[in-house]
Amino acid sequence: MPFLTIYFTVLSAALGAVMGSFLNCWAQRYEAGEKYPRGRSRCPECGHTLSALELVPIFSWVFLRGRCRSCHKPISARYPITELLGAVIFAGIFLRFGVSPRTAELMILAGCLMLLSFIDYDTMILPNGPMLVALISWAAFLPTYEDWKRRALEGIVTALVLGGAILGISLLMDKLLNKESLGGGDVKLLALVGLYLGPWNSLLMIILACVIGLLFAIPSRGPSRQFPFGPAIALAAVVTALAGDAVIGWYMGLWGLS
Repeated sequence: MPFLTIYFTVLSAALGAVMGSFLNCWAQRYEAGEKYPRGRSRCPECGHTLSALELVPIFSWVFLRGRCRSCHKPISARYPITELLGAVIFAGIFLRFGVSPRTAELMILAGCLMLLSFIDYDTMILPNGPMLVALISWAAFLPTYEDWKRRALEGIVTALVLGGAILGISLLMDKLLNKESLGGGDVKLLALVGLYLGPWNSLLMIILACVIGLLFAIPSRGPSRQFPFGPAIALAAVVTALAGDAVIGWYMGLWGLS
């Protein structure tokens, strides 16, 4: 692997880890009532303000053995997990698309999806703000594609059809089950992802999201057995953005259609 490829991969992973840490912090403060993070990072138990050495993604948690340096209470493993997740996603985006506008576009989308996933996991809410940022990013990067007009049309049609179909199915299921089957935020998120992925990749994304959602639902507990669907959509969208074309090409090849 060329030196520059290694360098930019490591740089992308570091950026992803930092973003994972920041977005996880944002989500937890959102749950506490802060729509936007204010002030420096602190221990959730004792309020100790973290120093620079305590903020190094992944490594600080490992070196501190998962405990606060001040109060010595355990720090959730969620912190290094979300940081590692960000590192893997951002490195994967760079390895797939290299130094290109597509890489920047998908990193912004991935950041928005991560924040939405963390918030949805904590609160069962998918706020509009990150979706609006992703929508603006999609529009801003359209001119970087040679076939941007076709891409824009495909994306808009996919978003409308996908969002409308899912909304219709959701309303029908609400009637049959006499309870909410899918939140409005999930419908908007699916439509947003459709803008980026287009028709065929969106179909693959829906299949993956359903499979991942079922895996998330298995360990769910409580009388209502509710679980957030946003993280499943987000993970399926990232996987599809990275490998969807290859998977669809392979599948079509099986039928001699490639």
